[in-house]
Amino acid sequence: MTGSPQKVAVVGGGWAGLAAAVEATQRGHQATLFEMAAQLGGRARRVRIDGFELDNGQHILIGAYTETLRLLDAVGVNTAQAFVRTPLSLVGPDGRGLQLPRGSATLAFVRGVLAQRGWAWGDRLRLLMQAGGWALHGFRCAPALTVAQLTARVPESVRLDLIDPLCIAALNTRSTEASAEVFLRVLRDALFAGPGSADLMLPRLRLSELLPEPAATWLAGAGASLRMGTRVERLERVAPDDRSDSPGAAWRVDGEPFAHVVLATPPGEAARLAAGLCPEWAQTAAAMRYEPIVTVYLHSEDTRLPRPMLSLRSDAAQSPAQFVFDLGALGGPTGLLAFVISGAAPWVERGAEATLTATLVQARSVLGDRLRGPLAVVKLLTEKRATFRCTPALRRPDAQLAPGLQAAGDYVAGPYPATLEGAVRSGVAAARRVG
Repeated sequence: MTGSPQKVAVVGGGWAGLAAAVEATQRGHQATLFEMAAQLGGRARRVRIDGFELDNGQHILIGAYTETLRLLDAVGVNTAQAFVRTPLSLVGPDGRGLQLPRGSATLAFVRGVLAQRGWAWGDRLRLLMQAGGWALHGFRCAPALTVAQLTARVPESVRLDLIDPLCIAALNTRSTEASAEVFLRVLRDALFAGPGSADLMLPRLRLSELLPEPAATWLAGAGASLRMGTRVERLERVAPDDRSDSPGAAWRVDGEPFAHVVLATPPGEAARLAAGLCPEWAQTAAAMRYEPIVTVYLHSEDTRLPRPMLSLRSDAAQSPAQFVFDLGALGGPTGLLAFVISGAAPWVERGAEATLTATLVQARSVLGDRLRGPLAVVKLLTEKRATFRCTPALRRPDAQLAPGLQAAGDYVAGPYPATLEGAVRSGVAAARRVG
């Protein structure tokens, strides 16, 4: 810690808010976290449905999520036990697909591509040449490019098996609309940053058990204040001549004085609180557009998949899901499967019944004899505002609103898409700016 202890209000108990509160407390500040829901975690939390403990959406972490892994370690999570960690695998039910070996990131990528027998030799070499060109240009491109435009010269089989799955998984935006600039940053950090950076880290725990609950226990033990079920209604500046009764206070949160405030709510809620204070910032935050994610939970008794996660060919007409997770291999009941539909706006428009029917047909088609029993529907969960739509040249709100007032969340200006790592990094950065 570089300065004197400060009273810090963190508004919002998602992963960004938890990261900000933990970092501020570690730096010796007095943190108070306000969360309007009954539980912490925001869009990455546990739900209980019909006897099953599920997540409100299936999240993938990768080895390059260094700040998230550091945060989990700080609050006492044993990450070696909390995750199934494997080299990047985008393999389908038929066993075909890209599988990276262990070792140096760049060499592993080259070896994995050359070993992908589902692609012609010429296609493999063209991908390696294309990736080499991206590397030579520092993984930078014109801000206006989409991923589809960036990869127009990549063979179709490679786009279907690699580019499109990576794009939809990382950006939750289809390649025809997704920012190539952000996509290249993800590729750089995941595939070329260092050994293990591209590793898949699939949680064995439900999301609430992974961070929100350990963080709450850690914060309470470290002297922070947690105010659950409390929606902040008013944020206001403290005038200089009103600070005599609250030395060091610059802001009031529902009348309570604080030196610093971190708005770690979703952008719409942050815009509401900031509207009268920073109207231009609030307008930018309120203008964010979103993309849904649909997770279809199905159960087939005694069914086990060959891998905890399989990549699926999807399309906008008949096959909604891009991935299926075997939750029985990830600490859940045997036979519980999670089919994930990212970039799900077209399916949300068709409605839950049509989406569920199409997913059931897809599941039976791609899994076939692997299903050991009838498929039973457990739940279809839709997170309508799962992430912002990561489109080219998107204007995102700045992290700094005013002196002592900051925003934290996966949507604030930065190089990353809407991921857990982006949220955690923004929360840590906000707390570090306190001093």
